[in-house]
Amino acid sequence: MSSTEPASTGTTPEIDGRTPSGSDVVHEHETKQHDSPAIKLTDVEFRRRGRVILTDVNLTIARGEKWVLFGPNGIGKSTLVNMMSTRGFPSEGTVDILGNRLGKVDVFSYRPLIGLSSASLGRELPPQEDPLDAVVTALTATLGRWRDSYTPAEYEKARRLMAEFNISYLEGKQMYRLSEGERTRVLICRALMADPQLLILDEPTTGLDLGGREIALRALAKIGREDHDRTVVLVTHRLEEIPQGFDHVAIMGRLKGSEADAYETNVAGGNPQPGTIVYAGDLQRGFTSERLSSIFGLQLNVTHEHGRWGAYAISSAL
Repeated sequence: MSSTEPASTGTTPEIDGRTPSGSDVVHEHETKQHDSPAIKLTDVEFRRRGRVILTDVNLTIARGEKWVLFGPNGIGKSTLVNMMSTRGFPSEGTVDILGNRLGKVDVFSYRPLIGLSSASLGRELPPQEDPLDAVVTALTATLGRWRDSYTPAEYEKARRLMAEFNISYLEGKQMYRLSEGERTRVLICRALMADPQLLILDEPTTGLDLGGREIALRALAKIGREDHDRTVVLVTHRLEEIPQGFDHVAIMGRLKGSEADAYETNVAGGNPQPGTIVYAGDLQRGFTSERLSSIFGLQLNVTHEHGRWGAYAISSAL
């Protein structure tokens, strides 16, 4: 694929998070078959200022499945999250979310069906917002409560979610006064508030201490085990932050070479190889010492004990 030519799929390439416009976009929600995949990425490429960031990305996630999107920092995970949450568009290829082709259907007609927890979304919340309102406003897919009103039952649901993540004490405070870990848990509650068909959790344990992380992972494991109808994608670069109940993984790596090679290229002032999905399937078959060693350019040992994953570099290889 050319790294300079514009997209040729009828959609405008997304560069700065803007939504494409034009005759391709319709403003009516089209009824889709429920058996269509929750997410389908086909031959996706993404370019920014002429540089290929992602290429040859193919992934299909069925309804109700629990997936981990795993990969090193800077590999393009957040770019894929933007596409999966209808906030970014490919330069080439197609993205189908809940049966809707990105760039063909008005995203606001189905975005309420997608729950997103991410640091970038958190930065868009008003700093003075009460965390309880930050959670409940997910029902209207708005950032910041204005003149909208919610029922006592809806507020009670928001309080139950906050209690489940051990942050009931935040009610009445302001978002800008929260620690990073507290903000992270508020965003997870917000993502769950509207009972979305697709739940995307981008680094959901960022900023949490050991106790906060384990509380969050316990709640997420419950979702993975018991929430059979909802599709969940959890994004992380740490194996130890993968909760139980998730059984599929899409592993990202470089199109050629390893992260060690990418680092050397960056230091030399060049552009590293683009990211892609190098494995998609069963989680236990995906996380092997050989595969992760190849991706990171280190001799790694992958462990799986008591339902939790981990990895460490073999000392003789350091």
